[in-house]
Amino acid sequence: QVQLVESGGGLVQAGGSLRLSCAPSGRTFSNYAMGWFRQAPGKEREFVAAINWSGGRTDFADSVKGRFTISRDNAKNTVYLQMNSLKPEDTAVYYCAARLYNIAVLQGAYDYWGQGTQVTVSS
Repeated sequence: QVQLVESGGGLVQAGGSLRLSCAPSGRTFSNYAMGWFRQAPGKEREFVAAINWSGGRTDFADSVKGRFTISRDNAKNTVYLQMNSLKPEDTAVYYCAARLYNIAVLQGAYDYWGQGTQVTVSS
């Protein structure tokens, strides 16, 4: 069983930056594609970004392209979501998810989920 633990959320002013981390445990991490999703109050959970097992391929939602980057350090068993130029509409609970090998944008394609970390962007 893979357990995912997110960290790095918090309160930041618009235009600021945050870096989220996700640390899977319980299994070899390097075979898993990792995704980030978010859910704002009153809205459905949506895809944000994903990175494949090797780190050679990434994908981003249009709303975050050019502002967010995703990376992974398999030696540290950690995946990162660097969020720059944050906007109030980025406010949400951010979830880390895992699935074998290749990235996906549909949340149903992911097998494992973290508990989420709150990101709040003030205007």
